[in-house]
Amino acid sequence: MRSFMLVMTILSGWATLMATPPGGVATAQSAPQKIVTAAQVNGTWQRKDGSAFKILALGRQRLRVSFDGIYEYRLPDGAPTANIGVGEGVAFIEGDTATFNPMGGEDLDCKIRMRFAKGKLIVTQEGVCGFGHNVTAAGVYRRVSAAKPKFDPVP
Repeated sequence: MRSFMLVMTILSGWATLMATPPGGVATAQSAPQKIVTAAQVNGTWQRKDGSAFKILALGRQRLRVSFDGIYEYRLPDGAPTANIGVGEGVAFIEGDTATFNPMGGEDLDCKIRMRFAKGKLIVTQEGVCGFGHNVTAAGVYRRVSAAKPKFDPVP
């Protein structure tokens, strides 16, 4: 048994050595990238606070995306109010992750990443993105409709 383990250890080391590029460092093989289909991304995705993404696959690794965000709070007198933020654009998807800037070329510091994972949409946001005060796209969204979303006409 020890001989078998020694042989396996030597073979493992040899395989790593052979996989190392000349003058480079060996790296672990990454898992195959997950691909999502149009049927898995199309629809309306909503967060618990009511913020929502509408997403439609356009083909050629592009998605049409519309975001309606909300931040609810109370005024000093206790009256409810909210700040809202909107954004839309075309996202580019690679594997299970799409990236877009809802401000177009106006704010290059804004970047929204959307990852589709196990029936959820996990969103991260870099930058302010021009939404209302405390409005963010970041969070976990659940799909509330798989129907083709309706978008407001572009002016």
